[in-house]
Amino acid sequence: MPAFFKMLEKIKPLYDWTYKIMLFICKLLLIGDIIITAWAVAGRYIPFITDPKWSVEIVLTLMVYMAVLSATLAIRRRAHIRMTAFDKYLPKKVLLVSDLIADLAVLALGVMLVIYGIKFCNSPLSVRGKYAAIPTLSKFWQYLPIPVAGIGMIIFELEQVFRHIEAFFVKEPVKEGN
Repeated sequence: MPAFFKMLEKIKPLYDWTYKIMLFICKLLLIGDIIITAWAVAGRYIPFITDPKWSVEIVLTLMVYMAVLSATLAIRRRAHIRMTAFDKYLPKKVLLVSDLIADLAVLALGVMLVIYGIKFCNSPLSVRGKYAAIPTLSKFWQYLPIPVAGIGMIIFELEQVFRHIEAFFVKEPVKEGN
């Protein structure tokens, strides 16, 4: 079994690469949010700058993308909200099992986000719905973060699940993600 985990360690660069790309996308989304918000605020108070009508909808859409993508990044770093008050009092095996169960639940959530997110992205409400201020832009783009976040959750939760299973078979401590 340890040979299997050594083989899995070889795909760690793929996880690192995925993490870096998602982090870069989140940074771009934040920069876009800041620029558009500054433009909208300046347009309201500076007479020669016009406030774009679409600014609020685009800023909110970018914020949704940023929120769900950064949540997947928190999974990789194990920085998501979790209860750890009793961790130091529990036996190591019980703690590993409870962490594994929690990670499997989040993995299941990721699968549901992908399945139902794709269904919702293809629904008439999403495909035919339009932004109020940008009638040429489909609401599909507003709902796309749901399956994208599900894919990210699955990728990073699989890494966590394998690390917990590895802790049962290998006598080394569980390695943390970046």
